[in-house]
Amino acid sequence: MKKIGIVMGSASDLPVVKKAMDTLDSFGVPYEAHIFSAHRTPEEARDFAVGARAAGFGAMIAAAGMAAHLAGAIAANTTLPVIGIPCKSTNLDGLDALLSTVMMPSGIPVATVAVDGATNAALLAIEMLAISDEALAAKLDEKRKKDASAVLAKDKELQDELNKNN
Repeated sequence: MKKIGIVMGSASDLPVVKKAMDTLDSFGVPYEAHIFSAHRTPEEARDFAVGARAAGFGAMIAAAGMAAHLAGAIAANTTLPVIGIPCKSTNLDGLDALLSTVMMPSGIPVATVAVDGATNAALLAIEMLAISDEALAAKLDEKRKKDASAVLAKDKELQDELNKNN
């Protein structure tokens, strides 16, 4: 199975990125995580992206806040799919990171999830791997069924509570 490359711009992004790691772990998807800054360690970030395909990665996740150029820097140096996680910061509540991540020039795509949306970033990466992995696709189907059952159970609780008062 291909692995997922995870890059965060600073150690302060780890609490957000941990949700992606936990999701990947729950599906048994291997990953490798690093802290590389698009601005402070551009050579290391570039080298990681350039070598990602040869190193057995199937997709990349890049998380950063504020200027949030990391996902674009990674995408500029690989043709693997890159998923950006804009991280909330104190200045503009993550809007700056969202815009920096989503507004990529034509030719260098970055799939972007919600601010602090690490779980969805991992699920999107898993979906990408599941295109050619039936066992992983089955795990995704099972998760969707469990999620739907949980919602329906909550609806039943609500209906029981509402009908109790009638």
